[in-house]
Amino acid sequence: MKLMTRILTTAALGVFPVAAVAQEATEAAAPGFDQIGPYIMTTLLFLVGGFLVFWMAAGFAMLEAGLVRSKNVTMQLTKNIALFSIAAVMYYLVGFNLMYPGDGWIVPGWVGILILPTSLEPVGLAADAAALDYASVASDFFFQLMFCATTASIVSGTLAERIKLWPFLIFVVVLTGFIYPIEASWQWGGGWLSEMGFSDFAGSTLVHAAGGFAALAGAIVLGPRIGRYKDGRSIPMPGSNLALATLGTFILWLGWFGFNGGSQLAAGTVGDITDVGRIFANTNTAAAGGAIAALILTQIMYKKPDLTMVLNGALAGLVSITAEPLMPTLGGATLIGAIGGVIVVFTVPMLDKMKIDDVVGAIPVHLLAGIWGTLAVPLSNDGTSFITQIIGVVAIGAFVFVVSLVVWLILKAAGGIRVSEEAEVMGLDMAELGMEAYPDFGKG
Repeated sequence: MKLMTRILTTAALGVFPVAAVAQEATEAAAPGFDQIGPYIMTTLLFLVGGFLVFWMAAGFAMLEAGLVRSKNVTMQLTKNIALFSIAAVMYYLVGFNLMYPGDGWIVPGWVGILILPTSLEPVGLAADAAALDYASVASDFFFQLMFCATTASIVSGTLAERIKLWPFLIFVVVLTGFIYPIEASWQWGGGWLSEMGFSDFAGSTLVHAAGGFAALAGAIVLGPRIGRYKDGRSIPMPGSNLALATLGTFILWLGWFGFNGGSQLAAGTVGDITDVGRIFANTNTAAAGGAIAALILTQIMYKKPDLTMVLNGALAGLVSITAEPLMPTLGGATLIGAIGGVIVVFTVPMLDKMKIDDVVGAIPVHLLAGIWGTLAVPLSNDGTSFITQIIGVVAIGAFVFVVSLVVWLILKAAGGIRVSEEAEVMGLDMAELGMEAYPDFGKG
């Protein structure tokens, strides 16, 4: 027995040092958290931010469903799920690499490679093979896709209640596959606006004003709804469900934390994650400022608060702060958002005087508040200038508006973009889709 014990003890003393040495070698070969931590945290930021921005697709759907008449609700819901799906495929096939061409510019600083599908990392990519200085390609693609889809969602609400489904979706193909990625590459892809010093942190102009310019071009070509303007007056056409519109606004407000917070594009250091918290706080207070400004102003102007204006005031505040959500103080962010709310209240009736029919108010909210937010960047960020910001807004606006206008005119000439008068009066739900959102409404 003693002999057996001695043999086992000797064997253990021989094995354990070998195991210990092997373990030490493995630990030395594996990268520590200091090396892989920034990669992991930034990837996680993109994924969390991405699914928050995805939730904004539900917000747009609910907002639009609430602000259109009940006979057009199903069409708006159909357009919203279809446009997101088209954006997902087009951004994979064309948009992502067109927007981030790297060294693959066709026209340096202006246009990248037009057709180059996105390629993700191999399954189970080893840490020592990854570019640990950034994040996974898949998470970056996923996050950026959500911005592309948001641009198309802005167009949907403006043109509601009188546009055909398929011409609209064809426009979405062009917008998400080519128009948006090209103009966004000028800044976020390292193009000529980036080199000039233009600054748009999360897309007040690159996303929101761009969507607004595309919507404006469509509204001009499409024309107003039947009966919207009569004898020089605008005739109100109330939405079907203000509860849904309010829900949609809160969903968008929530998703905006991912929209702006994720645009920090880094979460691997104490400074980065602190900045994300600051961005969240500024984003929130800007929305509050926009809502309060619209609430007070409509009380003064119309003697009663207008809920739809308050909802759009909050959204305008969010759009306004998107160009620079990091640098302002809380007070500054509140003021920037409040001015966005004021813009909405004054420009909605201005559009009516011009007979530009914007069903959900997307042009004041996204186009005009987006321009304001972009021009306000130098107030808190001394790294840019008012001249540079103006050049960026004008260049992006001219490109998106002109190309969108051409596409809308081609679609109009090719087969028409507007439903018949009979279909519009009946409602697009039954005329275009053959189904109603509220089939039992008004029935016993």
